[in-house]
Amino acid sequence: MGNIVWLASYPKSGNTWLRAFLANLVANRAEPVALNDLPRYAEDEANPDLFGALAGRPSSELGIDEIAALRPQVHAAIAQRARGTCFVKTHNMAGSFDGHPLHNWDVTAGAICVVRNPLDVAVSMTHHFGIDLDEAIERLGDENVATLNDAQFVTQILGSWSLHVKSWADIDNERFLVLRYEDLIGKPAKPFAKVAKLVGLGQDRARIERAIRHAGFQSLASMEKKHGFIEASDKGARFFRKGRINEWRKALSREQVQRVVAAHREQMQRFGYVPAGY
Repeated sequence: MGNIVWLASYPKSGNTWLRAFLANLVANRAEPVALNDLPRYAEDEANPDLFGALAGRPSSELGIDEIAALRPQVHAAIAQRARGTCFVKTHNMAGSFDGHPLHNWDVTAGAICVVRNPLDVAVSMTHHFGIDLDEAIERLGDENVATLNDAQFVTQILGSWSLHVKSWADIDNERFLVLRYEDLIGKPAKPFAKVAKLVGLGQDRARIERAIRHAGFQSLASMEKKHGFIEASDKGARFFRKGRINEWRKALSREQVQRVVAAHREQMQRFGYVPAGY
């Protein structure tokens, strides 16, 4: 068994929140871990420096096929240089691309995947990516969606929202957790306790509760307001905008809701996201 624990999610589904909780759980300090210190506690598998180092040239010059071929090597390098368990953020679906695995399972110790209602994901995407709701809905349903290869991240293979969450949720492994974003908001103690147990830090309830408080939305938003956040979008919107659930009820038209449900009904039913009347 390897030592990487994947922190997985479709974009705008709570990955940063999960990383903030784990950082505060590990640090176990009286004060919250600063937002811009989160990379000290969790690697990012899409870090362009990692790919550039192995390729011997800037990652921005790499084609998507070259990135796919390098990915297992990048993951092996992350695992090799880590001391003990290593948390690694990923927005890739669980699968393969161009014949290469999107995650190196040989160096994997487990995974924690956060799933969020696609209706709310669509709303969050409009603010973060600077697109309108119809474009966000179209992206959610596109099985061929991948991110750009740029200075901040190499290309990540997302797939549609349904394909992405299914790929992770279908993995039958006791070391793989799938959590709902809505449960992290409504009743955080139980799901975060599961996370703590998975990473071997589940014995101290006070420690877990403090990490939950330090990683709370108000704490994160306050730190971003004071000090900024390197992962914030260049579209001008704050990264930690509202952190609410069911924001879609005011933002989406009935026709837009119907389009999302029609495209994702099976997985939305699986996670209890289909609204009454749809």
